[in-house]
Amino acid sequence: MACTTILVGKKASYNGSTLISRSEDCPSGQFCTKKVGLTLPENQPKKYKSIISKEEIELPENPMPYTTSPNAEKNEGIWAAHGVNQVNVGMTATETITSNERVLGADPLLKKGGFGEEDFNVIVLPYIKSARQGVERLGAILEEYGTYEMNGIAFSDQDEIWWLETIGGHHWIARRVPDDSYVVMPNQFGIDKFDFEDAYGAKKDYMCCKDLKDFIKEYHLDLTQPGKAFNPREAFGSHDDADHVYNTPRAWFIERYLNPQSAKWDGPDADYKPDSDNLPWSMVPEKKITIEDIKYLMSSHYNGTEYDPYGSYGKSENRGAFRSIGINRNCATTIIEIRGDLPETCRSIQWSSFASNAFNVFAPVYTNISKLPRYYTYVPKNVTTESFYWTSRLIAALSDAGYKKCQNKIEHYQLAVGSKANEILNKYDKEISQADKSKASELCEKANSEIAKMVKEESDKTLGQVLFETSNLMKNSYSRSDS
Repeated sequence: MACTTILVGKKASYNGSTLISRSEDCPSGQFCTKKVGLTLPENQPKKYKSIISKEEIELPENPMPYTTSPNAEKNEGIWAAHGVNQVNVGMTATETITSNERVLGADPLLKKGGFGEEDFNVIVLPYIKSARQGVERLGAILEEYGTYEMNGIAFSDQDEIWWLETIGGHHWIARRVPDDSYVVMPNQFGIDKFDFEDAYGAKKDYMCCKDLKDFIKEYHLDLTQPGKAFNPREAFGSHDDADHVYNTPRAWFIERYLNPQSAKWDGPDADYKPDSDNLPWSMVPEKKITIEDIKYLMSSHYNGTEYDPYGSYGKSENRGAFRSIGINRNCATTIIEIRGDLPETCRSIQWSSFASNAFNVFAPVYTNISKLPRYYTYVPKNVTTESFYWTSRLIAALSDAGYKKCQNKIEHYQLAVGSKANEILNKYDKEISQADKSKASELCEKANSEIAKMVKEESDKTLGQVLFETSNLMKNSYSRSDS
């Protein structure tokens, strides 16, 4: 299992935008090559066939263009991962989540057919005009075709974020992220509260498959004590020992960072610990959340705690005890920012990064476009510094090998790219907002090219710096020289 998801409601973010972010992480021992992608209507299939499951589905007419973060090599499918469509609806799919034996015995995952992470963005995102419609379309597909894996999917528009979790092969549940709150998802079934009256009525904050209530009753899945609210996490999720080293510590670190005063997070009398099973699904942050906060958290490795694998304090046996968020297996991480205070023509930004988040940078991309800079899309099989993906991978590997020497170089790199990217965005936000609508796409592409040029220059410079520092740490070094 891989990936970490952070969702931020519009009243919890620094600028009133909705923010959905997910790190797409490769399985252990693998490194998937990824790129920033764009699918135009003429390239969208009319009939889609999954590479993994061989399942087929007829797709609606008139698909919208949409951005993606696909695999560079298509031999295992598209794996579009993250994206925004023409009407500023975002989607990220998927966070692998957990379940339990009772659920999987009642509604087994498909052994043949169905759709999964490989497919969801392609068969949903080009056809939805709101986050709510995303839940409805994917929910209908799950009920009809089923799935072969447990997944969590986020949808966003300028007003709402919805989180959908699959339950077994054909069932699903969804909840709207409260506007004033954020959500953390670390590879576990997460929703901890559900209102069936709303789900079967107004559907204001909750949705689910049509037969979920009957399904729960038939298979005795409700573990709630009398007088207490139904807890989906208890019914459908897991509480394995492995969760306490792989999943819950990540949620604990993020919530501890965003709500340091709201609870006791450390010590023997802590309200929540790294292995707590009752970490809240959503919390109201103590301050508004920024892009930089998400970058820090997605890059984190238990910084400032005794669990930091790069740390030098606390008990040595605790260093690296828990699965970090910023891990060597990060392959692509995206933040989708949909800004309701800006015109539709420049409302959405897809912040994209590659390789280990502890050492990379986010490059913002306007999504109202018909083409992308080559630096983001060029990912050949052979390593090259003409590729954002490969350059990011090189910087990460070298910086990890010489962490203490390279750390300040990475911090300067991240600050430089973040600052310059925001400067360019601020300039073009004003220009696009004031320009004729017919010129907007061209200006978005111009901005993307300017940002890509800057990102390449800063990345090449940083690569040279960390190469030099790590070269000086080679084991065959010798202090005496000829000069």
